[in-house]
Amino acid sequence: MTAVEVHAVVEGPADAPVLLLSNSLGSDLSMWDPQVPALTERFRVVRYDTRGHGRSPSSRGDVTMDDLADDVVALLDRLGVAQAHVAGVSIGGMTGLRLAVREPQRVLTLAVLCSSAHTGNAASWEDRARTVRAEGTAAIAEPVVSRWLTPPYAADHPDLVARLQAMVTAADDEGYAGCCAAIAQMDQRPDLHRIGAPTLVVSGAEDQAVPPEHQRLIADGVPDARLLTLSPAAHLANLEQPAAVAEALIAHATGGTP
Repeated sequence: MTAVEVHAVVEGPADAPVLLLSNSLGSDLSMWDPQVPALTERFRVVRYDTRGHGRSPSSRGDVTMDDLADDVVALLDRLGVAQAHVAGVSIGGMTGLRLAVREPQRVLTLAVLCSSAHTGNAASWEDRARTVRAEGTAAIAEPVVSRWLTPPYAADHPDLVARLQAMVTAADDEGYAGCCAAIAQMDQRPDLHRIGAPTLVVSGAEDQAVPPEHQRLIADGVPDARLLTLSPAAHLANLEQPAAVAEALIAHATGGTP
């Protein structure tokens, strides 16, 4: 499948190291808004919308992790970026894992947040893809977002919950379903030992969408990877623990200890 020319926003000093941020399934690049002020003090921050999300074009049919990695390579090439620090949440983290295995020369450091190398529930992802293709992303917005934040945090931030549900609903139906297929088909466990980039794995202790054992598996499989567990935090830990995630990303990419 041909790479998609994804929509991207570039912020921060032109001569700073590049930090690429990849969004979660169903969200768009705005999910990183809480981290941008701190990150742009140190990095040239490149945020992009995964294909079929936000302002990025969609593709028809199922996609693979290689397709999503191809989109990132094409974006870096378009921006003239030879190497970047890479961080991603959920499917963004999965994309980062694939990129680090396939394109090691492009990845300076890797941060994988609330993600998995193998979800182990392909049937549920295939079911979700069928639902979205039949009824649209609006049909799954509420249950999906209910797992993104811990219940107390969601209760205290109803405006954020509404915005996140609208974000999921805005995702292209076919694009979202295609990405579900990529997750269903994915098994990156055999390749984890091949990742040479310094790797930080971030886990949300209360994440029901991709529970902490998935992050432990990645941290155990990637040589010398470090695991950071945040609590309270569910699937979008960067929204619930914005300062802690920003500090961890900065420390990791600058050679410190998160």
